[in-house]
Amino acid sequence: MKSTPLPQGDEKTRVVRAMFDAIAGRYEFVNRIMTFGLDAKWRRNCVRNLYLPEGSKVLDLAAGTGDFTRELTKQGQIAVATDLSYGMLHAAKKVPERVQADGVRLPYATGTFDGLTCGYALRNFTDLQKTFDEMARVLRPNGRISILEISEPNSKILQFGFKLWFRKLVPLIGSVLSNRAAYAYLPKSTAYLPDRDELKRMLNRAGFSAVNHYAVMGGVSQQLSATRNG
Repeated sequence: MKSTPLPQGDEKTRVVRAMFDAIAGRYEFVNRIMTFGLDAKWRRNCVRNLYLPEGSKVLDLAAGTGDFTRELTKQGQIAVATDLSYGMLHAAKKVPERVQADGVRLPYATGTFDGLTCGYALRNFTDLQKTFDEMARVLRPNGRISILEISEPNSKILQFGFKLWFRKLVPLIGSVLSNRAAYAYLPKSTAYLPDRDELKRMLNRAGFSAVNHYAVMGGVSQQLSATRNG
């Protein structure tokens, strides 16, 4: 049996918005189970890798229910949350400034922010290159980005465990605890994600330099950091 093709273009935008609206209420709870709570440490390190002074203004793009936003605040930054899904922003706690917006059309003036974070969302943007372009536009010259995303380990042993967990068990857990369709989509959505080298090239094209890539926990996640050209 052929699998259902992944949505593209405007359809993808609608599907992604509706999916995250549907799972907003239990999103953080399911995340903690899926990552054994390690995602909190990964976000903490990702914010540190912005290398910005306290009091910097940082946009948390695709903020979801505010994990990254709250971590930014803990580390002394002035955080602004934006997300495509109203449901996710509505479910966010301790996030005072939140704005619903699409990543390709951010409602901020050029050079508004000193930094930008984005967690596990690159594969959900309808036009990733335009989203990178918008990231660059809203950052001041020499502003910083720090991004987390899923990846697949290089080690054969880790690959086996990752595929079993992410492609089999995560959809099962999600269907029991939250929404079956959304967590069936999650592992499939990695097909949208360019490889490491292409991600770096896309960031360069958008106007970023000093693009660094780090494997997280043996490659089950990846972190990208870069500096907006001056």
